[in-house]
Amino acid sequence: MRISVSSDMDEPVARALVAELRSRGHAVTTHGALEPGADPQWAVCSEAAAREVADGTADQAVVCCWTGTGASIAANKVPGVRAALCTDAYTADGARRWNDANVLALGLRLTSEPLMKEILDAWFAAEASEDAEDRENVERLRGR
Repeated sequence: MRISVSSDMDEPVARALVAELRSRGHAVTTHGALEPGADPQWAVCSEAAAREVADGTADQAVVCCWTGTGASIAANKVPGVRAALCTDAYTADGARRWNDANVLALGLRLTSEPLMKEILDAWFAAEASEDAEDRENVERLRGR
């Protein structure tokens, strides 16, 4: 899978995230503080990662900032992106399953490496629900 990753800070968990995704066999593109010379502002790098999902050059993205909130807000400004700030595996599973989220937002402050791996496990294991009500809710977001 092609995954775009952004972080506004070069933090150990952000580097571990990139390494973990690559160890799982994903092709990773980096933005912000993870890419030398790139603009590290959370609004800029999160949008860049989300745009890759929207334009099809990435299948999914993971956007990071200190709390994860700004990164998720910036990513959700991109049409076609459904970014979810996930702080645990249960939330990640639900975001993929019920919301068909295509961008995972993580907070650098409180996400440890073991927790990040649990979140990724749940994120990648879940599939979008085929339930009519769930699909209808996701469809309502198109074009916004």
